[in-house]
Amino acid sequence: MASIKDIVQTADWKTEKHVPVIEAADTVAKGAGLTVTVSVGKEIAHPNTTEHHIAWIEVYFLPSGEKFPYLVARVEFAGHGASVQGPNTSTVFTPPSVTLAVKTEKSGTLIAASYCNIHGLWESSKTITVR
Repeated sequence: MASIKDIVQTADWKTEKHVPVIEAADTVAKGAGLTVTVSVGKEIAHPNTTEHHIAWIEVYFLPSGEKFPYLVARVEFAGHGASVQGPNTSTVFTPPSVTLAVKTEKSGTLIAASYCNIHGLWESSKTITVR
């Protein structure tokens, strides 16, 4: 029987266009807001076509010492050039990138997951220290 952990892929975002890239400060003051940007295709552009695109990004935060993460955002990208005239005929596209604010009083790990409609589920993580 397959499990989510068996199908999640990871790699270095500098060489793999499917990996979500987490951009955030390494350290944040206790109670202060943390701006987080997650994008796919930062170093190597990912296609954004009707046939091949990033469908969504989810961002989680796992506080140190806790067992389960908190889902802090889920963003779906629905503009991939499709229209009633057919695939790739629209001029409307939603690039796979999201910027959000997270507030925490504990250090922990940001985890980002993204889904490519052809190449599946990808993830990355970044440790955040609260002082």
